[in-house]
Amino acid sequence: MKPTEVMARACPSLGHLGSSFYFTPETVAAGKAVGLDGFRFYFLGRGGVLGDVESAVVTSAFGYFKPSLVDKMWTSAKQRHPARDAARLYVGCCQDHGRARLGDVAGLGGFCDAAETLVSKAMADPGGLTLFAGWAAEPLAEDLLGRAMQLVAVLRELRGSAHLVAVRASGLSTPLAHKIKRPGDVATFGWEEGEIPEPTDEDRRTLEMAEQLTDRLLEPIFAELDDEAATAFLSGLEGVQTALA
Repeated sequence: MKPTEVMARACPSLGHLGSSFYFTPETVAAGKAVGLDGFRFYFLGRGGVLGDVESAVVTSAFGYFKPSLVDKMWTSAKQRHPARDAARLYVGCCQDHGRARLGDVAGLGGFCDAAETLVSKAMADPGGLTLFAGWAAEPLAEDLLGRAMQLVAVLRELRGSAHLVAVRASGLSTPLAHKIKRPGDVATFGWEEGEIPEPTDEDRRTLEMAEQLTDRLLEPIFAELDDEAATAFLSGLEGVQTALA
């Protein structure tokens, strides 16, 4: 199975599945227990793998968000709870999400083996993949259900980090790329009406080039999977998708 085929089948769902625990009632409750509302827990938990850094570092790793929004959420959240502790708690929420929902998914062992192969290959040269590297450095859950969900989240960050590199390399600003891809979420990411220019047809073509570049960056990583591993990976991911639907 060609790496491009595996990516075409897997990557569209990884973004949604890997973020599926972000704002569940259970995750929000875990954040509130340490003094963080849902949005602050998202920033501090997801970004806390970077350590106790300045907000500009988080902005660079996340992309797309208005820097002033990141600064407000990140700085105020750090005042309430340590960043690294929040990250560990957030990863735990991710693992618990899998434990609660993936019990009926078959083939998770093969999926995890294949996913860990991808992560290991990417970590051999993680240059520019900052947020992915932070998530990949967190210890994996020992149980299969938590481990599978955690790996889905890590692979989400792999694709996202590679795409952020590709967007910048293609010459687009991240706010403009965001407006093209998610026009309904501009305000949610902190941008006011008119702050981001209207995208042109050339901008849209450039974003498509960035998508293609993202695939080229990831292709050597997915090439690590032989046919058996690729089949196990896709089958397990399909089961995860069904369970989290």
